[in-house]
Amino acid sequence: MTGTRNEEKLSLIQDADLTGKVVLVRVDHNVVKKGVIRDPYRIDRTIGTFYNIVERGGRIIMMTHIGRPRNKKTGEITCDASLSTEPVAAYLERKLHTKIHVPTFPIEGKRGITAIDTSINLAIKDLKQHKIGAIYLPNTRWFEGEEATGEIRDSFARQLAGLADVFVNDAFGSWQPHASTYDITKYLPSYGGFLMQEEIRHLDQVLNPKRPFVAVVAGAKYDTKIGPLNEIYKKVDRLILGGVIYNTYLCAKYNIQIAGIPDEDIDAAKKLVSLDKENKKIVELPYIVESETPGKKVQGKYGTIAIDDLVPGKSYGYVLDIDPRSFSDKEVADVISSARTIFVNAVMGYTPYFTEGSEALDRTIDKNRAALKFYGGGDTLQEFKDLCPGLYLSVLDDAQYYFFTGGGSVLKAIEQNDALGMKPLQALIENKKAMEKGLTR
Repeated sequence: MTGTRNEEKLSLIQDADLTGKVVLVRVDHNVVKKGVIRDPYRIDRTIGTFYNIVERGGRIIMMTHIGRPRNKKTGEITCDASLSTEPVAAYLERKLHTKIHVPTFPIEGKRGITAIDTSINLAIKDLKQHKIGAIYLPNTRWFEGEEATGEIRDSFARQLAGLADVFVNDAFGSWQPHASTYDITKYLPSYGGFLMQEEIRHLDQVLNPKRPFVAVVAGAKYDTKIGPLNEIYKKVDRLILGGVIYNTYLCAKYNIQIAGIPDEDIDAAKKLVSLDKENKKIVELPYIVESETPGKKVQGKYGTIAIDDLVPGKSYGYVLDIDPRSFSDKEVADVISSARTIFVNAVMGYTPYFTEGSEALDRTIDKNRAALKFYGGGDTLQEFKDLCPGLYLSVLDDAQYYFFTGGGSVLKAIEQNDALGMKPLQALIENKKAMEKGLTR
């Protein structure tokens, strides 16, 4: 495995002494919705790290967050079974042919789990004696200390550290600095897992791309993408927009109103419109799909509009997809076919009903066999798999393709212009410095 300069700033799992050690591994297995695993891709990508730990004599305790059980306004935590780690543990049991124990801890009302109690000690003893293959902790966001502040948070980080001898972060998609991704590194020797290393290497290729560099970015809200979008704009040679982001851009440029697009977002998009008048990087998709209703396709209630036919001052219905003909347009097709690096963090339409634009985008990109193609995680990957299953399977091991496990993490790194800028990675760097000085346990 060839390391990059960025990887060398971290302590790496391959350099750790794991013999006889209990290893606490933070992963991003946030793939459960309503108690069902939507797509095991992110789980499967961590199995190499698990195998390496066990093969080198380590014993594993896994942890991940799932969903958002904490109310941001009230701070109340709902420990609902639909966001349990048990489906993930069951999947890994079937995959790895071993017993994985999921401990239970008392839930203190709306505070969630307030502590890791001593009942886990018996499971750790069984783990060390190989009576079980691994332990999978409950959803980290069920614990009061995960997103808390002060002593409650620090106490939780110390409790986590008390379970193990070594910490491994293999959760590229979990960029938020929470107790289980950030504070834990204050108390244990900490290393980057194999998936983390691979994601960083490919992120370097996005931040330092072969040119022409084309990015395709979409999103359900414009205001949450302003920061990354501005930075992406600086880096790319051409930019293609989709979803609500594209609708907002069209409103700002053509002085129209599209249903569901707030005025404050249109005002914010005017800066991008003004910037593009000079740089002309944005590639407009010439045909959009307008619907009278915001949800399902209703026969006779939706149709295609050409961008050239937009009338200033006019209000339009909900724009819910890009017409596939847009990707046959000469300018759009030429931009995609001439690219040497393509980054996609986009679903073109309102899923699951308006999907033709996303499928046309993916198939058009695939025609460019010379470009390196990077897809963000989450909805982007899920849509690709659902709409183009044959293509998805055929390119999983294609060196020209790479599917990130965390689209939000890629956007965060692009916004910071630094593959190691996310706080959990900064914490690993600081831990390495501390270990070199002999300051960690």
